[in-house]
Amino acid sequence: MIIVANHTLFHSIHQLSRLLKKHADNALKPFGLYSAQWSVIYVLKTKGTLTQTELCEYLSVEAPPMTRNIQRLVKQGYVKKVQGKDKRMKKIELTEKAHQEFPKWEEAITQTNEMFLENFPESSQKQLYELISSWMAEIPSGQENNDE
Repeated sequence: MIIVANHTLFHSIHQLSRLLKKHADNALKPFGLYSAQWSVIYVLKTKGTLTQTELCEYLSVEAPPMTRNIQRLVKQGYVKKVQGKDKRMKKIELTEKAHQEFPKWEEAITQTNEMFLENFPESSQKQLYELISSWMAEIPSGQENNDE
């Protein structure tokens, strides 16, 4: 019985994730962005300049899809690669264009998020956030086994 309940729990979480992504993609479509690109932009906006490896680790994304997202964002003029202290290391940072456009993207995402939360009590939102945060802190990132 517990196995079925676990499958149901994880299936529900997966379905929720897909639904949230779908709505975020729809909100960002008018700007030519997808939720995966928004994630990169949001992290760079909140954390500042990072290496591609740091972005991969923070977002739990493998290098190939991250490379494609960064290439698209460079082509759109939203991020640029800058030389790190080590000449082999490139850092990724937002461009001025991205900083100017960010409030529009953030508003689109905020409206989408508010739509999902309008009938979800604030106390439940806080409780859910605390549960997810504590659970995520206990889950290994999965990056440890990628060194081959």
